[in-house]
Amino acid sequence: MPKTSAIERNKKRIALSAKFGAKRAELKAILANPATNDEEFYAAQKKLQKLPKNSAVERVRNRCSMSGRPRAFIGRFGVSRITFRELALAGKIPGVTKSSW
Repeated sequence: MPKTSAIERNKKRIALSAKFGAKRAELKAILANPATNDEEFYAAQKKLQKLPKNSAVERVRNRCSMSGRPRAFIGRFGVSRITFRELALAGKIPGVTKSSW
C-alpha cells in the first residue's frame, strides 16, 4: 500500500485540474492560435505561468481506486493488475472469466 500522502497529493491534483481546467484550455488555445499577436501571446503565457503547476492534467497519476497502487493500472476497470486479478477470480467483475484452452 502506498503512502497516504501520495494518494492525497494526487486527489489534490485532480481537484486543481478540475478547477482550473477551463482556464488552462482557454489560455492554451490563445497560445496555439497563429493569428494571436505578440502582446496577447505573452500576456496569456504569463497568466498560464501564474496558475498552479499541479493544476495541469498531465500531473495527475492514474492510481488503483482500491489499493492506490500507481503502476500497472488498467484504465478500463480503474484498478491495478493485482486488484483486478483478485476481483476477477472472486467473480466480482461481471463478464470477466479466467481463460482456459
